[in-house]
Amino acid sequence: MFRRKSADDVTDPSASSADEDGSVVTVAGVRTKAYTPSKKELGKLTPKRKAGGRVVEAPPANRREALKRARGKQRESRAEARAGMMAGKEEYLLPRDKGPERALVRDIVDSRRNIASYFLPGALIVVIGGSSSMPAQIRLGANLLWFMLALAVVVDSVLLSRRIRKQLTERFPRTTIRPRSLYFYGIMRSISFRRMRMPAPRVKMGAKI
Repeated sequence: MFRRKSADDVTDPSASSADEDGSVVTVAGVRTKAYTPSKKELGKLTPKRKAGGRVVEAPPANRREALKRARGKQRESRAEARAGMMAGKEEYLLPRDKGPERALVRDIVDSRRNIASYFLPGALIVVIGGSSSMPAQIRLGANLLWFMLALAVVVDSVLLSRRIRKQLTERFPRTTIRPRSLYFYGIMRSISFRRMRMPAPRVKMGAKI
């Protein structure tokens, strides 16, 4: 009846138990946070701020310096826009070059060897050879070259338009852009030299589109 309590029955008020979230709960109901190792102890590196904090540009001393800074920023923005346009980034492209349909047309043109690319050099030869100061044989040859070049460009443009129509039908059957405008876009790109095309070609010649 008056049994002495054993040591196991005596509960230490300072005893504590661990909860599932890692916190320690004492008998008194006080919740204390368990020890959390620092990032350095865990081996995680945190980026450090630069010495000196944020660098604030000093205001221009005069109007001339302000104009110089404005021109410098304009040059940087133009260079950035040109680089983005050459890379084909959508936000830097002109309205005539935007859209996945036109990107496909550019890839089709850039992946083939276009006869229209030789139109401008051929036209220059025809102009020089067809001048009145040249002999009759050279003028005749220049006229024949002009006829053959024009015929070749027309045939090549028709073949290019057919290929563009086929690819557009397969990949963009619900496009709202008029096909003729895309044909003209591809033909005009094929006339220019490959190195002078903007946006720059992103596929190699002979690549499968």
